[in-house]
Amino acid sequence: MKKCVIPIILVGIMIGCQSEKNVRVLKLAHVLDTTHPVHKGMIFMAEKVAEKSGGRMRIDIYPGGQLGAERDLIELLQIGSLAMTKVSTAPLEAFVPEMQIFGIPYVFQDDEHLWKVLQGEIGQRLLLAGEKFYLRGMCYYDAGSRSFYTKDKPVEKPADIEGLKIRVMKSITAVEMIKALGGSPTPIAWGELYTSLQQGVVDGAENNPPSFYLSRHYEVCKYYSLDEHTAPPDILLMSTMVWQSLSQQEQTWLQEAIDESVVQQRIYWKESSDEALREVQKAGVQVIYPDKQPFRESVQKMYTAYQGTSIYDLIQEIEKIQ
Repeated sequence: MKKCVIPIILVGIMIGCQSEKNVRVLKLAHVLDTTHPVHKGMIFMAEKVAEKSGGRMRIDIYPGGQLGAERDLIELLQIGSLAMTKVSTAPLEAFVPEMQIFGIPYVFQDDEHLWKVLQGEIGQRLLLAGEKFYLRGMCYYDAGSRSFYTKDKPVEKPADIEGLKIRVMKSITAVEMIKALGGSPTPIAWGELYTSLQQGVVDGAENNPPSFYLSRHYEVCKYYSLDEHTAPPDILLMSTMVWQSLSQQEQTWLQEAIDESVVQQRIYWKESSDEALREVQKAGVQVIYPDKQPFRESVQKMYTAYQGTSIYDLIQEIEKIQ
């Protein structure tokens, strides 16, 4: 077996880029469940790679955190010991500050506006902004919009957040958003959140419908308020070192397969989101559709805080896109 990059062994598996009897093998690891629509999108991508290459290229996928947490996987990409992973934009803020844009509430007018930005010059620029850290963004996957879910009372207006302990991702913008609404932001690892909700460590959290459903957080939180404050996409990341080790033909096969998977994954996402909302309501969750305007007004102070920075310039750039 010919190893293409730095040889690092993790749980007994070579996880970088390998050559197996003239088959190029790329390892892709992530933390999602196999029922998740983003995982299904990556399965579709792997099938397309095999089809386009006539079996000369293969993507091996390790889901469910088998090879580590998101941060671990990012570090493995940086040294070339893992070919690809999927991350939310939040952990990338430490590498690419402009990624904070996806955590600022109501920057995007709607889903159509979001995808115009992602698939346009701004989106492509952000994908490649991490290359100096050996992290090459390959595409965006749909991760829907994030909304609040709570245990003891519904969130119908911004004042309902006041005094509540709300779990957030380890993201500066997520923390600032909860503060702007008068709540107490509490960063907790995703895997620990169910127990934290049960034990009252936090009063609620925020996420998209499939994540709310597949995590079974609806068993604890019976109120889901679709305020849709942010829409951070998932990003398929690739090790720049591994990308550069591919031939031009291999790069073409891979990028074409990825681009096609983006279209299919958005279909998977819509189906999964609709199913999630149906199922949580069957389980007794009250789904609320609040007026979003008061929420927009409550977080305006976040915009002014960015004045004089590249983030504020990016906000203005996005607002010009119609």
